[in-house]
Amino acid sequence: MANFILHGNIIYSKNKDTLEIIENGYVVCSEGISKGVFSYIPSEYKDFELIEYNDKIIIPGLVDLHVHAPQYNFRSVGMDCELLEWLEKHAFPEEAKFSDTEYAEKAYSLFTEDLKTGYTTRACIFGTLHKEASLILMEQLEKSGLKTMVGKVNMDRNCPDYLCESSAEKSIAETTAFIEDSKKFKNTKPIITPRFIPSCTDELMYSLSELVKKYNLPIQSHLSENPSEIEWVKELCPFSTSYGNAYDRFGMLDNKTIMAHCVHMTDEELKLMKDKNAFVAHCPESNMNLASGISPVSEMLDKGIKIGLGSDVSGGTTLSILRAMSLAAQCSKLYWRYINSSYKPLTLENIFFMATKGGGEFFGKVGSFENGYEFDALVIDDSLIKTTIEFPIKERLERVVYLGNKHNLVSKFVSGNKIF
Repeated sequence: MANFILHGNIIYSKNKDTLEIIENGYVVCSEGISKGVFSYIPSEYKDFELIEYNDKIIIPGLVDLHVHAPQYNFRSVGMDCELLEWLEKHAFPEEAKFSDTEYAEKAYSLFTEDLKTGYTTRACIFGTLHKEASLILMEQLEKSGLKTMVGKVNMDRNCPDYLCESSAEKSIAETTAFIEDSKKFKNTKPIITPRFIPSCTDELMYSLSELVKKYNLPIQSHLSENPSEIEWVKELCPFSTSYGNAYDRFGMLDNKTIMAHCVHMTDEELKLMKDKNAFVAHCPESNMNLASGISPVSEMLDKGIKIGLGSDVSGGTTLSILRAMSLAAQCSKLYWRYINSSYKPLTLENIFFMATKGGGEFFGKVGSFENGYEFDALVIDDSLIKTTIEFPIKERLERVVYLGNKHNLVSKFVSGNKIF
């Protein structure tokens, strides 16, 4: 970790509606922390190394709040299915293979390499219920230099015999061992991961809540993704007033919780997410591919609910958060046109915020170049997106969101460490 300054065209979010654009600016990193963005080099930083990126675009790293690493190998398969059928036919059979640690090594290396070489600097990741395979994933991610959270998945009911923990007690024992064994890692940390309520008994959910308290850990799961899933939860949890309320009764909803999807949310659930300061991981591609629906993201932003983006591989087909950004905007236009015209479509400012500062907040002071934020940065060469027009910086960013790919990514920094 070093002290340095990046020079180029710098963009970051101040809030969900405002982009800060400093053309020909300087962003300062000191011991992994941003000291701010300037139009000149302040005298106190004059001895820092200057890294010249000329006319390139410099933005904070992108955050993936929801992705399934073991599903990477079958991306784009089963897209004619809805969620529950897709899980049974494709996700569960593939995840079962991770009982073989040799298979896990090979499969996770493909996932980790793709994540490392893309725009994502932070990610919250589902593993499988297999402790050893999940530790292999953590080890590979640790070496990548990215900052990640990995969950050993918990599931002890309503799943195939070949992918089901025999009891809540055994699931908790394996999860506890996973947490203890993961203490050796610096860059990747454990996160409690009940797959979703249908696959976890009440006993398991209450026990996981106790683990959260014991180890002070965050939580990730799924909420209100698919209508059939929601009806199933009503049958399984007759004591609850909603799917979200069931999580809350289990003690699994607070400011360290990510709930993926949140497509079919009741007013009660929206208020609950806001009151608990829980995070939504919006996964627009998966929501379309598995015919789950369109999440009311604009409404959530207006209500002040914390929200970031998820690639949700393999319901989603790519790890690209750029793709998630563009699809989030496009889906919001359909929501506005066909479902509820009270909420305007997402803007470039909105989707950029969600991909950086909005999702980054789950990791702390992450996702901005404001003073005191961890220094995650991407350097982008948009000259490869050919045009005869000289666009202003904001429109150049917009073209990166909709047209950019790995070929445009020049350099990547995480907590001040240069990944490439």
